[in-house]
Amino acid sequence: MWLINGTLNEKVVSILLILLMTSCGVSKSLHDVPDVSTYNSTIPERIKTSDTSFVLGNNILNKNKHGLWELYVEGDPFERGLITGGLTQELFNRQEQIFFSKINTIVPTKMKQALLRRFIAWFNRKMYLHVPSEFKAEIYGLSKYASKEYNYVANPYLRVLYLHGAHDIGHALQDLALVGCSSFAAWGEKTEDGSLIIGRNFDFYMGDDFSKEKIISFVNPSQGYKFMSVTWGGMIGVVSGMNEHGLTVTINAGKSKIPMIAKTPISILNREILQYASTIDEAIAIAKKRKVFVSESIFVGSANDNKAIVIEVSPKNFGVYNVANSNQLICSNHFQSEAYASDKNNLKHIKESHSQYRYNRMEELLEKQPKITPKIAVDILRNKNGLQDKTLGYGNEKALNQLLAHHSIVFQPEKRLVWVSSNPYQLGEFVAYNLNDVFNKSNKKALANQALTIEKDSFQFTKAYKDYETYKTLRSKVLRAIDHNEIVVSSMILTLQKTNPNYWEAYYLTGKYYYKKGYYTAALNAFEEAKTKEISTVPYQREIDLNIKKLKRALNL
Repeated sequence: MWLINGTLNEKVVSILLILLMTSCGVSKSLHDVPDVSTYNSTIPERIKTSDTSFVLGNNILNKNKHGLWELYVEGDPFERGLITGGLTQELFNRQEQIFFSKINTIVPTKMKQALLRRFIAWFNRKMYLHVPSEFKAEIYGLSKYASKEYNYVANPYLRVLYLHGAHDIGHALQDLALVGCSSFAAWGEKTEDGSLIIGRNFDFYMGDDFSKEKIISFVNPSQGYKFMSVTWGGMIGVVSGMNEHGLTVTINAGKSKIPMIAKTPISILNREILQYASTIDEAIAIAKKRKVFVSESIFVGSANDNKAIVIEVSPKNFGVYNVANSNQLICSNHFQSEAYASDKNNLKHIKESHSQYRYNRMEELLEKQPKITPKIAVDILRNKNGLQDKTLGYGNEKALNQLLAHHSIVFQPEKRLVWVSSNPYQLGEFVAYNLNDVFNKSNKKALANQALTIEKDSFQFTKAYKDYETYKTLRSKVLRAIDHNEIVVSSMILTLQKTNPNYWEAYYLTGKYYYKKGYYTAALNAFEEAKTKEISTVPYQREIDLNIKKLKRALNL
């Protein structure tokens, strides 16, 4: 990203951006404020009943014994925003702190931060035109509880609005490095009772802290359908959710070009579908109305239709993937509909990324199971091996369970049942909720159905898991040493490999470190060892091959 790396002259770029802002409608977007005059602006005071339990009128926030926050909110758009902000203020402010501290690490200088702020304002200059008024009003209410600490970035309302496009921008600019989700559905003869079952991993990684305080949100809006979603503080959009009619939505990132202007954030489009669609046809109709700015697969399941489909959206194309004569559907991070059959970006992504590999692995695991149940769906989502059960090393992007997921979720739409993973990753208990029970019960204090909880994965208690956590810590230190030309002791490099011996990246990082230090023989040995492992993408394979070629030339081999 040129803004961060500073590859262009900063003064020239600043002048260009100022010109862009004065000529492309930035001023109008900066002064846009939603009209909330017809909504309720008075809410009760929040009552704290314990360190992890809060009540605000009929609304609640409570942390359950599994470590998940349960939120129930009702009312009109502005009212919902105010209530959500009031109940989750600490969680909201914590997520802002995590997000902006990461940005400050990437963009450390004041000059570059100022440049980035100008770019963000210019890039998002049309977003306000592509977000429905209802959701802008809800975001406006929520923004009343944003931290004042980050007002230098943008005013609270604009800042929260922009953050709803962070998923889209991150996945486009980082070339999917933060997003590699896997989803599947089964129904009819493929499930134990014939009902639709959907499983998905949301592999959006912003660091371990970002995933700690997950919120299971239950919303009873004044218009539209009641729904649940898995979210975090400051987020009203939807990445995984189900409504009262048993319609589900999840998202899988596709291959995107770097966008030049923000339009409808995909989480907002998902939210609109969840709140206003009860069938697949209604979901498709809503998706067609909106203009997005990145490529995304929207995985839609429907109790009314007893099947699932994939809506594939991008800035210049639209497709629907609907399997014929089948009772299962699989989705990773590439498009499958006829609309994208000749799309060069998509075809290249299928060939060079880990998306097709994970797709094939889901297909393989589903074939092994004659009848899918929610527990079997969880087992598939937790699987850490590759095709034919090959050992990949922990954290490999070719695995369904990459040990980084923000959350993992299973739906049984006809029964209005949903299971949500608890920390760490997909390894904690999958906590069950029945939407009919949640929305019908008068006492919203305890929302989970404990009788249907799916037990923890015992892997989290093994030495292999502890070694992986050590590996993650060492990985960060070695990456920093490579980036900042620092020195690490040789024992750290050996431990890096020892704690994750089957993972290609451990040897790749070793090779990069030794190469930079001029230890060519050691670097060559490390890269050649990496080649014996399952490397996640073709570009990494090429880079390793190129480094081996350079090192052999330098060593006269």
